[in-house]
Amino acid sequence: MSDPTALGVFGLAMVTFVAASAKLHWTNGVTFIVPWAIFLGSAAQIWASTIDFKKNNYFGAIVLGAYGLFWMAVAMHWAISLGWFGAIDMSKADPRQFGVACVGYTIFSLFIMVAAFEANKVFGAILLLINVLLPSLALASFGINPALFGDLAAWSELGISLLGFYAAGAVFLNSFFGRVILPLGAPLGLIKKGSAQAIAAAAAK
Repeated sequence: MSDPTALGVFGLAMVTFVAASAKLHWTNGVTFIVPWAIFLGSAAQIWASTIDFKKNNYFGAIVLGAYGLFWMAVAMHWAISLGWFGAIDMSKADPRQFGVACVGYTIFSLFIMVAAFEANKVFGAILLLINVLLPSLALASFGINPALFGDLAAWSELGISLLGFYAAGAVFLNSFFGRVILPLGAPLGLIKKGSAQAIAAAAAK
């Protein structure tokens, strides 16, 4: 099977681009962002993740799967808040739970960032911005200086999308032509990987 990375990263780039347009007030509301969150943010990344699992691409499978599921949850959050599934009893709905989820994803994203910088520098930069976006969203949802952290979330999300478009294009062209057309930047090389046997043994523990 072919490498699905370009498709998955493109899905991430598209949904963050559309979502950032709302946060930056270039567009209004989230109603018409929901389809992009479901099909590009979620379906494209999860589809790519399943292919990466079959290809034994551990990094791509976990990363694309984790963020694809994140965007599915975000789409459901928006749909519920818009009343698509019926009226909401606000006494049983606490928007801060989204912030708690963002904190959880931040913790996991810090681990992913370590590995991303050992994949290539563009992926590492995307994860760095994700680790700005997620805590900013969390703090804004907790009501802590929402203007400041809302703006920080907006600009970091736009940065994620632009780097994502570049990464998707680079992976596509480099794979198609079988050589480097657009560089992604060499891994930092700070952490050496063990042998395939050692990795398999560690995973089995």
